[in-house]
Amino acid sequence: MALLQIRNLVKVYHSDAGVLGAKAREVRAVNGVSIDVEAGETLGLVGESGCGKTTLGRMVLRLIEPTSGAVRFNDQDVLTASARELRRLRRDMQIIFQDPFASLNPRMRVGQIISEPLTIHSGTGGANGGRLTRSRLRDAAAAMLRAVDLDESALDRYPHEFSGGQRQRIGIARALILRPKFVVCDEPVSALDVSVGAQVVNLLKRLQREFGLTYLFISHSMPVVRYCSDRIAVMRRGEIVELGETEQIVSAPANDYTRSLLAATPELEYQFGG
Repeated sequence: MALLQIRNLVKVYHSDAGVLGAKAREVRAVNGVSIDVEAGETLGLVGESGCGKTTLGRMVLRLIEPTSGAVRFNDQDVLTASARELRRLRRDMQIIFQDPFASLNPRMRVGQIISEPLTIHSGTGGANGGRLTRSRLRDAAAAMLRAVDLDESALDRYPHEFSGGQRQRIGIARALILRPKFVVCDEPVSALDVSVGAQVVNLLKRLQREFGLTYLFISHSMPVVRYCSDRIAVMRRGEIVELGETEQIVSAPANDYTRSLLAATPELEYQFGG
């Protein structure tokens, strides 16, 4: 059984009636999406801006409530979970946000940012369950900083003291400190320059091996998705138009939209190493 099962997921937004008699209208941001994500794999979700990728990723975590459909994680119904059940689920389901500048609290030190999930989820079970002392929280945050290739001296500094790539590493450390099973990577390198983005993608691949992670990797960049994904789902206007093994999608796409994405993306936009 797949770790994550998405069935007929729909998100509809309704616009208000506008001026001069403009009618309210219905916008289907996600329209009947069904996908499975297997344990240990990276499923790349690719499409142009506005196609519904981020909405889908956030609905999986119930950061956005779906209009209809079903999501099961580790054979548990996410959409009907109570507040207490959802709190436990979120130990195993985390997200890395697109913008490393906006996703970190500028008033908190890095050590507080990274260890905050442990404080919130203490006592909810798992490897880090139970109340933790300030010393143990700091040690756990320092260990995660080392895991993302940052020095533990960063613990007492503020987000504004770091570059964009370093901030994204801090965001990754925060997402992984609970040792989740599944991570939504929501355009994690789109706000970074190409060389730094390549380093972060390589870091995510290494961490996947070390921590046994499963990724839903959302991106508009076909080269990035091709490099890091086992399978690719192509999304257009709220629907999955093609799904398959990475090399099959890249070498012999069946859908015209997929072919247009491949044709529009420079082959060497990213040069990955290591």
